[in-house]
Amino acid sequence: MNRMSNENERRVLVLAPTNRDALLTRSILEQNQIEAEFCTDVPCVMKLCEEGAGALLLPEEVVLKGQSGPIAELVARQPAWSDLPIILLTRHGSDSPALVSALATLGNVTLLERPTGVMALVNAVRHALRARERQYHGRALLVERELANLRKDEFLATLAHELRNPLAPIRNSLQILKLTSCQDDASQHICDMMDRQVNLMVRLVDDLMEVSRITRGKIEIRREPVELASLIRSAVETSRPMIDAANTHLQVSIPAETITVLGDPMRLSQVFANLLNNAAKYTNQRGQIWVSASVQGKNVAVSIRDTGIGIPSDMLPYIFDMFMQVDRSAGRAQGGLGIGLTLVRTLVELHGGTIEVRSEGTGRGSEFTVSLPIIHREASPAPATNNQRVTELPARRILVVDDNVDSAASLGMLLKVLGADVRTEHDGPAALATIETYRPDVVLLDIGMPGMDGFQVAEQIRRRQDSNRILLIALTGWGQEQDRRRTHEAGFDHHLVKPADVKVLRTLLTQMH
Repeated sequence: MNRMSNENERRVLVLAPTNRDALLTRSILEQNQIEAEFCTDVPCVMKLCEEGAGALLLPEEVVLKGQSGPIAELVARQPAWSDLPIILLTRHGSDSPALVSALATLGNVTLLERPTGVMALVNAVRHALRARERQYHGRALLVERELANLRKDEFLATLAHELRNPLAPIRNSLQILKLTSCQDDASQHICDMMDRQVNLMVRLVDDLMEVSRITRGKIEIRREPVELASLIRSAVETSRPMIDAANTHLQVSIPAETITVLGDPMRLSQVFANLLNNAAKYTNQRGQIWVSASVQGKNVAVSIRDTGIGIPSDMLPYIFDMFMQVDRSAGRAQGGLGIGLTLVRTLVELHGGTIEVRSEGTGRGSEFTVSLPIIHREASPAPATNNQRVTELPARRILVVDDNVDSAASLGMLLKVLGADVRTEHDGPAALATIETYRPDVVLLDIGMPGMDGFQVAEQIRRRQDSNRILLIALTGWGQEQDRRRTHEAGFDHHLVKPADVKVLRTLLTQMH
């Protein structure tokens, strides 16, 4: 048997009806090597219970005199693994209403009639302690699993951080090439191909973190009214490179009226983008993808249908399971970790919606339908998409601080190509010295720097009298919710995860006052 973490958890707490009973019970338990603590009243029992107990041995007088309330409250607030054994000593033939009620409120109760035989008492106590030991074993397994989960989360976060660091200079350099060197068709084709592969790597890294969030139930959504049309446009824009690379024709058909749902725009766009990516991934060249939406009562149903490889009937019940992938033996290259559909289902259900899948079998295509509650409808056309692109940044002085020299240099070069005035530094003290003379409008600051880290640098910046004029952006490989909360608390205005999306970065720098 496992050794308990607290020796007090082995003992029996005894509240004897009389002093004579107490002396006799003590003698019996000591002779059978059973550790016991004796109490004179219920408050004493409660105090010792807080320190740990294997079982309680109580007289029925506790119940009959209305003193069992605190013990019932203790039982009610036990953790899920706990079911504290209580042995209740009763007189022969006792069946009062108070006793019957106690059996319901005190939980795991064993009745022993007084006078009690020695063997009956010893066996009842030993049985209770063995049951309690099994509970402690279950607790130990739960604790072990929660440490294990913490180690897994820490490993995934560290792995994502280490992968994002080299991705940052690669994406930055690629954006520089696209803006300056990819002029002819051949160069443009190569740049587009590299861009798709970098984006795939970024999605894989993001998927690593989503695995952790799904398994821990830690996915957060921020609800606000959002137009369905804007969600679908955003998803199509995100998935367009993969759809075009598959040489697949996309047809979108949504109602002209404005349909508003309550949800997290980023997460709902992610739902539809994941489904579009899947459709493109599993549809052959020159295939077809249809996106359509229809109002069904109080809900709107969004369908994403394709002419792809389809889903075998025996796989349909498991298609939303974690790490499930179809057609791994058909010679098709498949990126991803097999969590996309699990994430989609989780996000849809968090929004109070449902998702269904249909397929007539292998080679017959598939259809995913997402249903979401409507909060508002208006018989007017949805606003047109603004496709205007900002090619250059307004004049800004930007300080890039990163101990990764390649990351800092490549981001600095990219910002210069976009029209900004840029300085780069690689440690905290140098960054603070440069701020004194350069007086930047924006500081893009890495967090995990040796010596003086980004939090310490941010603290020094926010102590300056002119700190309100500086836009402070965390640019880091750490991207979990607690990381974002910590940067916000440290005074950062924004938190970007490496490799930074140039569109997002350009928007932040353009919109600053």
